[in-house]
Amino acid sequence: MSEEKQEEQARRRGIFGKYAYGWLTLAFFIGSLVLHWIFGWHSYVAEAQEHGQAAVVGEYLDQMLRDTFENWQSEFLQLLWQVVGLAYFLYLGSPSSKENDDRLEAKIDALIRLQAGSGADELIDRIDQRFLRDGGHARPHARDDGSNA
Repeated sequence: MSEEKQEEQARRRGIFGKYAYGWLTLAFFIGSLVLHWIFGWHSYVAEAQEHGQAAVVGEYLDQMLRDTFENWQSEFLQLLWQVVGLAYFLYLGSPSSKENDDRLEAKIDALIRLQAGSGADELIDRIDQRFLRDGGHARPHARDDGSNA
């Protein structure tokens, strides 16, 4: 299936089609959280019965909230920071992540200018609009010898 057809299908499905990965991730997250709490309740009730006590919902909620947040601290937030944080800094364009892209883009722009002549800037602008790049082209980072080539 072509990319244009996939985009059209996603557009017709609205927010669910365009963000299907996000919705599936949210469904997995909610499902795992609900199952964690259900199995936690069964374990809590069994433990209370072993000690000859009644299961108290307030104590269970305290224990499960504590366990859930401990789990999030050690796993979920760490992974979230690694994925979202790294993606964010890559998007922002930290010097180490953007250098090769900027260099490649500058070379391609130079080739377009050589080939297209006076219409090059208009062509580059159309390409930028098509690929939703509003800020123009980034300047390549200077090399150690001080040049920008």
